[in-house]
Amino acid sequence: MKKRTLISGAVAITAAGAITLAGTVVAQAQETGDEALGAALDAILADARLTDSQAGVVVADAATGEVLYERNPDKRAIPGSNDKLFTTAAALEALGGDYTYATDVIGEPPVDGVVSGDLYLRGTGDPTTLEADYDRLAADLAAAGVTTVDGDLVADDTAFDDVRSGAEWGWSDLQFTYAAEVTALNIASGDDHQAGSVRLFVKPGAAAGDPAVVTTVPQTDYLDIVSTATTGTSTSVNVNRDPHDNTVRISGTVAAGGSGTYATRAVIEPTQLVADVFADSLAEAGIDLTGDLRYGEPTPQAAGDVLATHASAPLSDLVVDILKPSNASMAEALFKTLGHEATGKGTFASGKAAVYAALDGYGVDNGPVRIADGSGISRHNMLTAGTIADLLVGAEDAPWFDTWHDALPVACEDGTLAGRMCGTPAAGNVRAKTGSMTSVSALSGYATDADGRELVFSIVLNDFLYSSVKDIEDKIATAVAAHAADTTEAEIGTLASEIDTPDLEALEAEADELPAAGEMPAGLECSWYEPSTC
Repeated sequence: MKKRTLISGAVAITAAGAITLAGTVVAQAQETGDEALGAALDAILADARLTDSQAGVVVADAATGEVLYERNPDKRAIPGSNDKLFTTAAALEALGGDYTYATDVIGEPPVDGVVSGDLYLRGTGDPTTLEADYDRLAADLAAAGVTTVDGDLVADDTAFDDVRSGAEWGWSDLQFTYAAEVTALNIASGDDHQAGSVRLFVKPGAAAGDPAVVTTVPQTDYLDIVSTATTGTSTSVNVNRDPHDNTVRISGTVAAGGSGTYATRAVIEPTQLVADVFADSLAEAGIDLTGDLRYGEPTPQAAGDVLATHASAPLSDLVVDILKPSNASMAEALFKTLGHEATGKGTFASGKAAVYAALDGYGVDNGPVRIADGSGISRHNMLTAGTIADLLVGAEDAPWFDTWHDALPVACEDGTLAGRMCGTPAAGNVRAKTGSMTSVSALSGYATDADGRELVFSIVLNDFLYSSVKDIEDKIATAVAAHAADTTEAEIGTLASEIDTPDLEALEAEADELPAAGEMPAGLECSWYEPSTC
């Protein structure tokens, strides 16, 4: 951006915005193009909520990498879910869009319906496997003539290590789906693929005062559910999993005659939940398991044949399910999968190395940054707006770019941007990844400006005390979408002002209040609230 220069003593600027030069009044030319965009972004970033806070912003030409605007481009900051950009891009590069997960059932071929010895359920990291998929595996065994397993059911999750949570994951987050434990043998609680979790549906009883009716998906007694919830005139339900065990406590009221509500909670040791569910699936398929359940043991080479298998959707589809709703549990599984495919062992460390290696050829310098996990939950993650912008520019040359680009949320249309930037030049135009944690907010992606030029932008905001600064991001993205060679600062500002600024006093008060029991703090991804607010 060009530097602003002082006007000499012979020149004066009037209040009306005209220039007086040697007694002659001349209209002042307004800045346009990149200078106007820079001035507009400076004005947006002057928001009082960012006082004494950290803001990294970069806007660049997607084709050439030419920087149109930057503020603190090399300042490291916590990126939140912008971290998922790196995980998914690396996965498409290293694994390919056709990559699928396999979940296998292994044992000796049945003789007269009997599998002699142990039956192994071996996972490779699939975070999308549903209860119905385990039912189908059991049905396939039954269709192959299996009636009895004369041994134990062994749950093999050894493709990943036994470190279930990432560094610096907040203890208060661990009951929620975005911080679910990471295992190679897993089960999701619904089609939104929240791995390692159970969804609890709380519905009204027959009449006011009756106990609420609680059911789960998957159906399981792995959780100990303690409910004091009753049927009342309104719905206000708290659902909390104890910090150190799988006891879930439900309280409050659910409105009589209504459809009820639900909450999804992560479980401790998802592998054991899977074994419990699959044992039930075997029983429902008419297969008698004579032994016990065992966990965390590798499948021996001499264990037998693959008797049944389940394949996930291809990675090209899974990336959509990760990026649009910001699915953290899927991203973490993919992170360790990258490590497993590279080294034979899925760990956070091997995943990190695999991400760095995969993106090295796309202009991403990992020297000044740190990636600690696959989803961005860890506060050990440190990225810069410049590095994120480098990835966005470099990815344009990747064979997987279209898949990745199309998987990003679209402003005012879908994913975590479904309700944002509506009625502005960004609507249906901006494709970007959101990021949200307490005092952390980010938005990075692509926008086509008013001249038809594709631009990339990265916004990483840290250390603010208000509950949300999302409108600031939306104004910046709208300004980028409104940019053109002949657009003035005033015109850009007018378009950006279509994004409402919230009541700052209300935001400040909200930030000072602790959330009620069972509720997540404000400012998180809209898909992480239940029912979803997206």
